[in-house]
Amino acid sequence: MKYNFLSPCKLNLFLYITGKREDSYHNLQTLFVVLDYGDMMHFETTDEGKIELTTDFGFDEKKNLIYRAAKLLQDKTGCSLGATISIDKILPQGGGLGGGSANAATTLLVLNKLWKLNLSEEELIEMGAGLGADVPIFIKGTTCFAEGIGEKLVEVDYPQKYYLVVTPDCSVPTAKLFSSDKLKKDSPSRTYEELLEVPFENCFTPVVISEYPQVEELLKELSVYGKSYMSGSGSSCFVEFDDELSAQKALSQFKQSGYKCFVARSVKQSSVLQELKELR
Repeated sequence: MKYNFLSPCKLNLFLYITGKREDSYHNLQTLFVVLDYGDMMHFETTDEGKIELTTDFGFDEKKNLIYRAAKLLQDKTGCSLGATISIDKILPQGGGLGGGSANAATTLLVLNKLWKLNLSEEELIEMGAGLGADVPIFIKGTTCFAEGIGEKLVEVDYPQKYYLVVTPDCSVPTAKLFSSDKLKKDSPSRTYEELLEVPFENCFTPVVISEYPQVEELLKELSVYGKSYMSGSGSSCFVEFDDELSAQKALSQFKQSGYKCFVARSVKQSSVLQELKELR
């Protein structure tokens, strides 16, 4: 039997780096929202124990986060079952929307259920953090204030909004940004309540717009509708709306400009988690 699940994307409504850690990673503070939009993933379990990713990404499947997530789950639990996985990929790579991390998280959540492993959310988050800093937010599947490298997550109540998300024709390599002297890495550590009281910012934005004029231009175009922001380390940008009609009107204008764009709403809980609860 084939099971189909939406693997959602996320936005960082604000993002600050507060310092470097002893393990060479950086501590951050960010507000994540999960959207009702993403890649569609397809799962079938098998008795043979083989993990097979049938979608061709153009590189060795064993390096793919989807494959790595499934194999990690298998190895950690000693599970003898296997899975065949495919994906309808629509989220851009290098866009700051967390698509690859969401695919890994969805794989962990779904196979934990289909293989009847019954691992806890905490166990899955710990496994996910080893695959990538954005994986844990998709295990939680809800609006969260995050610290550490993104694995320390606290669920918060933030209004559900509609977002116009637009991706320019460029992909931003995150690793390169950390070596820039334009990147502010010493923001003060503040409480979530304190951060809500100041204008939201993304510490990566000055670095990205200095290297990618397409992103700077896009932020200017979006600012017609409200305060515009970049998500994660870019290149996707967004603007927030209170109602869907206003967001859709803006979307129609951006579609005419040839951008990759969509409108989505933030969710209280990702559809993956909702559907897995109902799965027998």
